[in-house]
Amino acid sequence: MIESVINILKEFAKEDFPVTKVTSYLLDLDLSRGELKKYDHRADDHYTRNLIHRDVDFEIMVICWPPNTSAPIHGHEGEKCWARVETGQLRICNYEEVSSKPLKLNKIQELDGSPGFLDGPADIHSVENISNNFATSLHVYSRPYDSCDIYDIDRAIVERIKLSYHSIDGIVC
Repeated sequence: MIESVINILKEFAKEDFPVTKVTSYLLDLDLSRGELKKYDHRADDHYTRNLIHRDVDFEIMVICWPPNTSAPIHGHEGEKCWARVETGQLRICNYEEVSSKPLKLNKIQELDGSPGFLDGPADIHSVENISNNFATSLHVYSRPYDSCDIYDIDRAIVERIKLSYHSIDGIVC
């Protein structure tokens, strides 16, 4: 099934990831927990990014969220990004940048999602596991990237950080 997902996303890449089509596809996608088990690598103290597939057009990953952890407010620099809750409960907050100097963001949406919930494409957002149990989410990113902007509202700055994977194709790095 994962190979089928990759092949369909390759077709969407030829159309620059049409939002309506990709969103509809991901909403209807029927993945069993067993199909994602290979990519379900966890850590107790931080979320993990587990790469399923990456090429020049897109990447797919499973992110595992320990209880009550979060990703900071971050940007995707114009990349189209979808996140689908597979297990657990996630809160996704979407923002718009009002100004960069001084940094000012406006929260435009706060969504709580359970399995099957899909958010995207997102630009600036945060993700938080709002439960006392592990959560997992499936992410599709057009135009993969190796670093992203972190928006630190308290310090009113944007910092660029390098990204890494916890596992690649089911093998812990």
